[in-house]
Parts: sequence; C-alpha cells; structure tokens
Amino acid sequence: MDATPGPDGDRTREPYRLDPAGGCPHAANARLLAGGAVAPVVLPGDIDGMVVLGHDALRDFLSHPDVAKGPRHFTALAEGRIPEGWPLRTFATVPGMITADGADHRRLRNLVSSAFTARRVEELRPRVEAVTEGLLDGLAEAAAAGDGVADLRRHYALPLPLGVICELFGVDPAHQERLHHLSSLVVATDTEPARAVAANRELVELLAAIAAAKAAAPGDDLTSALIAARDEGGDRLTQPELIGTLLLMIVAGHETTLNLVTNAVRALCAHRDQLALVTEGKASWADAVEETLRWDSPVSYFPFRYPTRDLTVDGTLIPRGTPVLAGYSAAGRDTAAHGPDADRFDLTRGAAAKHLSLGHGPHYCLGAPLARMEAAVALEALFTRFPGLDLAVPEGELARHAGFVGNSVRALPVRPGA
Repeated sequence: MDATPGPDGDRTREPYRLDPAGGCPHAANARLLAGGAVAPVVLPGDIDGMVVLGHDALRDFLSHPDVAKGPRHFTALAEGRIPEGWPLRTFATVPGMITADGADHRRLRNLVSSAFTARRVEELRPRVEAVTEGLLDGLAEAAAAGDGVADLRRHYALPLPLGVICELFGVDPAHQERLHHLSSLVVATDTEPARAVAANRELVELLAAIAAAKAAAPGDDLTSALIAARDEGGDRLTQPELIGTLLLMIVAGHETTLNLVTNAVRALCAHRDQLALVTEGKASWADAVEETLRWDSPVSYFPFRYPTRDLTVDGTLIPRGTPVLAGYSAAGRDTAAHGPDADRFDLTRGAAAKHLSLGHGPHYCLGAPLARMEAAVALEALFTRFPGLDLAVPEGELARHAGFVGNSVRALPVRPGA
C-alpha cells in the first residue's frame, strides 16, 4: 500500500451500489474482486464510499497508521451530509472504542480487555456448556411442538451468546429480548430513518437505565466494573463512553456469534463429508469454526475506517476522509490468498484457513476468544445430541439477513431428529 499511484495509475471502476436490504454477498464479491482488491461503492443516501475486498490489501489497510476510526475523519459527516436517520450513522458516531484512535482507543480497550483473555474465557466454558445443554432441551421441545421442525437461530444460536454476554455485564434476563430486537434494527442497513432514530434512542435509554441500576447497586459484573474503573490519570469513563462501550460489547457480543453458529450449522449440513471429518476425529470443532469464519464470515462489509491522507491501495486511490468498509466476506474467498478452491468449504486447510473475519490490527475483535469458544461448544453439543440434524428447507429458500453488514439468514428451520 502506498500513497502514490501505482505504475498503471489509479483504477477507474463503476461504483457498486450496495443493496440496503442485503442478500448473499458471495457472487457480488467475486465480481468485484475480479476487478481488483478495492472497489468504489455507493452507500445508502448516495454517499460515496469504498470497500477493501482482497485479503492482503485488507490486512494491510486495517493496520495502516494513516487509517483512522474517529468520526472527525469522515468528510461527509463533517460537512453535514449525513442525516440523523442514516442507517449506518451509529457505526460512525457511537462513542467508545469502536470510534476511538490512538491513546484514547487503548484506554477504552484496556478497561474491558481483561475480561476476554484466553484464561478468563476458558473459565467461562463450564457455564457455556451448561447453558448449551438447557438450550438443546428447548430446541427439542420446540421441534416436538412444530411437527419436528424448529428455528435453530431463535432457539439455540441466539440465546447462547446473548445470555452469556448479558450475564457477563449483569444485564437482567428480562431485558434480553428487547436488547436483541433493538440491536437488530441498529445493525440493519434497511431500517427506515425514523425507525432507526427511535431504535437508537430507545437502546441508549435502556442501556443508561441498566448502568444507573448498577451504579446504585453494584454487582460482580463488567458493567459495575466499568462504572468504577479509573485510568492511570484517575479519570473514569464519561457517560457517553460508558453507554457506547455497553452498546458495542452487548451488540457485537451476540450478533456476530449468532451469525457464526448459524452459518456453521448451514455449512456442515450442506457438507456432510466435512461434518464426518469432525465426528470421526479427523478434524476438530475448532477447525469447523475457523473454516466457517473464512468461508462464510458472520460480518460481510463492516463500517468504517477513513484514510487520514490520500492512499493508493492496490492501484486504487482512496481519498482522505472516504468511508471505507472492511470486506470480510470477500477477503475470506479471495483466490489470491486462499487458492483456486477458495470457494470450497474444507476443514482440512489447517493453517491455510487464515482469515480476517475477526479483524486485524489495533481494533482486532476483543471478544474473539469468547466467540470461538462459544461456537465450538455449541456445534459439538448440537451434533452430538442430534447427529442427524439437517435443514428443513433448501438453502436457497432461506431468507437472508437484513442489511449488508451482517451475513447470515433470518431464520434456520431444522429437523433435529431423535
């Protein structure tokens, strides 16, 4: 990556208009990648943006010192061209580590990072296993009541990560369903502006109420710890930073793992030979998780990063202040990085299954160890209890996730079997 045009000059490409309603990204990704690692896109509201699709280009872009996350670097926002109800505005403006840079980012990240170390996550394993067993009972009951069919996403893939992250942050279970509903509206890119504004406002109010309750009666949870935490200078999180941190951790802490488990089950059901490798001990459940992350990333196009100066990436100029999406689903199937069979689901890739689906660089996903553990536990328990589990409808008939940020399906009807 460099800041001057390559030997062939900057590539000029017709911008790709992202569909706010979403859809399967892989065919479009392949077409875009055929033209290079970077493509111009049109975001909702006719805002010009870019997406970095190639694996190597994205890896370098995510860790480039002249690429920032702070909203002050977003030219269209600074010029007042981004309305309040813009569907991606929360991603760009929510206070917290997701929109912080440098020392400020490190300060915010350090306040919560200790809860997500590999050791701390491993200590959570027995609790995750116990929750999983209860959810399997619920899945079986739902199938029995539904002529043998149950929505695995609703009854299994969602309540596991949502329950665990809410327990970590001390959120009353009574709030969980509302939190998921509101977060779904916030991360969708097809939410009508007035509804998006209302959902954001209600979500912030709900999180503020949760924080206020913890301030009044602290407990042994991360919300209480964040309220009490001080940095080296003795400063605490501001109220907007606290709410922004809670929003990020609770929303990202379940939405991505929900998609990961859903996509892994879909992939294993469609590739019974690969499932057999695991059940026969020739591959691990961790292999299934990593290959799913590469092959069908739970996040497709993640907003936003902004060059703080003009950058030329893979022969394409990205002007300073342009909102850039991280094309995780495209990078996972980039043939330049994964070989000519990049679109094949193969658990035997091993180290070759490298991917960027959990990020790279200073903003690497803080919850990656937890997401990996939850998904591996969920898959092993599911297919051990229901070895004949299969989809109840053809893959092509599954309705896609709303929006182009998340990558999955809205529901996953399955037949668990005996």
